[in-house]
Amino acid sequence: MSLHAIDAEDRATQMIQLTERLTDRLAGETLAFEAHRPQDAASGVAETARLANLYRHEAARIKLQPEALRGAAPETRRRLIRATEAFEAVLARHGRAVTAAKQISEGLVRAIAEEVAKTRTAAAGYGPGARAAATSTAAIALNRRA
Repeated sequence: MSLHAIDAEDRATQMIQLTERLTDRLAGETLAFEAHRPQDAASGVAETARLANLYRHEAARIKLQPEALRGAAPETRRRLIRATEAFEAVLARHGRAVTAAKQISEGLVRAIAEEVAKTRTAAAGYGPGARAAATSTAAIALNRRA
């Protein structure tokens, strides 16, 4: 998966378009997370991942071969720089929103697991007629890593 450009101007133009598309998608996902509606972002995750992978691949290629953009018009190169700066700003905001959503989700899961564990723990009585409390055999798992 890569861009197929005929010259530096075409490559720069394609990178601008890719960067703007990815920026728009991340901005939309960020709004969904900030509105506490991560389910609204879920349907587009595969396309965002595809674009992000393509962007990563092309950015690495340009870093290794900077001459690939040298023939592009100065204004096109400036547009690419501006698009990249906008992308980086949206990416930072997206990262904060995803981290916050992750912390909220983990906190909810932890609170539910603790509540379930409390209801399962019953004190056993003392003395000759004491019996162990009946407990559920349903399992609960809490993975502290995401």
